[in-house]
Amino acid sequence: MAETFFIDASDKAAAYQELGRVYGSVIDGEDNEIARLATLVCLLKTTFGARFFWCGFYLCDPNKEDELVIGPYQGTMGCLRIPFGKGVCGKAAREAKTQIVDDVHAFADHIACDANSNSEIVVPIFKNGKLFGVLDIDSTEFSAFDNDDRIGLEALCAQVF
Repeated sequence: MAETFFIDASDKAAAYQELGRVYGSVIDGEDNEIARLATLVCLLKTTFGARFFWCGFYLCDPNKEDELVIGPYQGTMGCLRIPFGKGVCGKAAREAKTQIVDDVHAFADHIACDANSNSEIVVPIFKNGKLFGVLDIDSTEFSAFDNDDRIGLEALCAQVF
């Protein structure tokens, strides 16, 4: 059964903490990976709205080493595949480290899946200590993401598994 909720996003740090509580209660007992990922994307888009122009996961493809494949997302059409090391998602996957890009147009290796994207944050997600994929969030605003986003999103990604 779906829950109705409202989280005030005006204080990002508090919003992320509340999202963690809501997310934990919604996925409690759910073992399906796609359901857990899709639910997180939905909660993020519902909470942060238009600031999160594109929000979704790219997952490590078990059949193609060093390649990400599109997973659950909300937004315009995403790139279907991204090689490790290419673009912001590929860099986050290769380095296993969160990437914050204030202006994607100044990022030398940016992959432009949608020209409306101006800034981006990509957070690696791990399962059993191994890279599982990345959470990718784009904004039409420049410099839309900061340390509060990094901390909050890393904590949420740690809850997935």
